[in-house]
Amino acid sequence: MRHLTTARRRATAVVAAGLLLAGALIGLRPPAASALDNGVARTPPMGWNSWNSFGCNINETLIRQTADAIVASGMRDAGYQYVVVDDCWFNPNRDFAGNLQGDPGRFPSGMKALGDYLHGKGLKFGLYQVPVDKTCAQYFGGYPGATGSQGHEAQDARQFAAWGVDFLKYDWCSPNGTIDQQVATFAKMRDALAATGRPIVYSINPNSIHAKTGPLRNWGDVANMWRTTEDITNAWDTGQTNGYPMGIQNIIDVTVPLAGYARPGGFNDPDMMEVGRGGMTDTETRSHFAMWAVLAAPLIAGNDVRNMNAATQGVLTNRALVAINQDSLGLQATQVSFDGTRRVLAKRLADGDVAVALFNQGGASTTISTTAAAVGKTGTSFTLLDAWTNATSTTTGAISATVPAHGTVVYRVSGGGTGTPPPSTGGTLVSAASGRCLDVPQSNTANGTQPVIWDCNGGANQRWTFTGDAIQALGKCLDAPTNAGAGTKAQIWDCTGGTNQRWTRNADGTVRSAQSGLCLDVNGAATANGTTVILWTCTGAANQRWTVR
Repeated sequence: MRHLTTARRRATAVVAAGLLLAGALIGLRPPAASALDNGVARTPPMGWNSWNSFGCNINETLIRQTADAIVASGMRDAGYQYVVVDDCWFNPNRDFAGNLQGDPGRFPSGMKALGDYLHGKGLKFGLYQVPVDKTCAQYFGGYPGATGSQGHEAQDARQFAAWGVDFLKYDWCSPNGTIDQQVATFAKMRDALAATGRPIVYSINPNSIHAKTGPLRNWGDVANMWRTTEDITNAWDTGQTNGYPMGIQNIIDVTVPLAGYARPGGFNDPDMMEVGRGGMTDTETRSHFAMWAVLAAPLIAGNDVRNMNAATQGVLTNRALVAINQDSLGLQATQVSFDGTRRVLAKRLADGDVAVALFNQGGASTTISTTAAAVGKTGTSFTLLDAWTNATSTTTGAISATVPAHGTVVYRVSGGGTGTPPPSTGGTLVSAASGRCLDVPQSNTANGTQPVIWDCNGGANQRWTFTGDAIQALGKCLDAPTNAGAGTKAQIWDCTGGTNQRWTRNADGTVRSAQSGLCLDVNGAATANGTTVILWTCTGAANQRWTVR
């Protein structure tokens, strides 16, 4: 959720920064084998949350009016069903038995009555809570009390079930704890919710006031949805890699490489939407929604739906994009190409179609192109449905559009073959000499970052994807600098498709640069954590042999 004071946020920055190294580089668990099997969130949850527009200024009248507007606007019928009451709904004190209570001034009818009202409208009831002692608003002194679930997990889960809660947003709100401690603590509420027997969507945020552990693990064994970044803000680009606050483009950069985590029952969560809140151009707003749709993101609106205009309503209820988001395969779009400005993503759909997003991250209009073959289609005749205009066209394979600055064109590609995904494999690259993994230090995605070897920990910064002859991690390509000679550092860089980003993986385990003919080499045959990886004359030695796991 939104942090409430700049001064206190800065006061925690040093603590959080220290935790990043401690939490991100040690103790990480391998990605989960499957998503949480609690029967809910088989497609990305859709709904509305009170925080972005109202913060702590909430009461039962506002929530009921919002529910009425969700129904009247057609949002409910479009799929928006969860109405989530965020922070500041609490009575600052638990009752004599230690039970949570609603704030009597804000919710005089009580929380069960609010849930009953929502259910009567054909909607579902969501609430906010934290796994530590204080909510975010309480941590920053914006709301009294200390009503977190720490030590009350089973009791609170039973209370939520008794109130008819269908969705729990569970927000870390603490600079303390390693990632292993976060996993164990979040799992307590997972298990407590399961014990109630009520199907409740479990949404977690590991990032609040903390090192950004969200993207460093597949949380699908713990929750139905998990935040990948710091809090969203109503702006296109804040220049943040993953820090408070996050612009739309910045969130996309972090979330795109995590596509392998998404599946029915578990989804990457790039945060509640800012559509309809006036902080972006119409083009940026449409891009925001289109990218959330193809990324299989939960579509949680954050605007004041009681007063939205027709344009906002049209974006939020765009039938073609909602259908792409809600496709039963539950896949997140994968990156087909990215040159630092022009990004192409493809999302395979259950009927064999493929959704293709042509996303322009640059400041000027440009043409973005790909092919049916590149996005996983076979054949010679295809139909393109423009998700914004509903216009259709035919092609023998070319997929192209002139896309405005910060714009996104989305086509639904039908016809041809069955729509297999772009050919790619991947895993960790383990050095034969040390048993350590090829690692992007601290998940730093800046161009020129030099990979190292590090203890294998399952983090996203150690997962490499092989598409054709490209090797990618964190949305960047493994790159040999132009005119590289023996001893030149290997690096990651925006994907360009150049020969310096093409690699041959040989039967003996060596990885050879197509441009220079040099091999990926652990510098000096060293085996210690943090040893840099360079290019060197191919010898077949153990420090040049890599195993994919």
